[in-house]
Amino acid sequence: MLVVAGTIEVDPSRRSELEAAFDRMRVASLAEEGCLSYQAYVDRTDAGSFFVFEKWRSQDDLTAHFQTPHMAEFGGVLGGVGVLSMNVKKYDVSAEGEVP
Repeated sequence: MLVVAGTIEVDPSRRSELEAAFDRMRVASLAEEGCLSYQAYVDRTDAGSFFVFEKWRSQDDLTAHFQTPHMAEFGGVLGGVGVLSMNVKKYDVSAEGEVP
């Protein structure tokens, strides 16, 4: 399983545009083969900061995701909302379990 997680910071005045794009992206991504989870959360204290968290069954599924029309649309929105920083990483997870 792969986990994609990190932060994206944008101009806070463009927050609603990015929220709407994440909503569309989430619905389309969850319908994809191999997408186990897809979420974006707004920072409670910083209106321009988002945390993204995704789970994918395999690298092939994630690679296919990057080729979808909704990913291209989302990339276009990101290009227009004043991205100040982006730190999103992919993690290869070998096991998942409960937190004691």
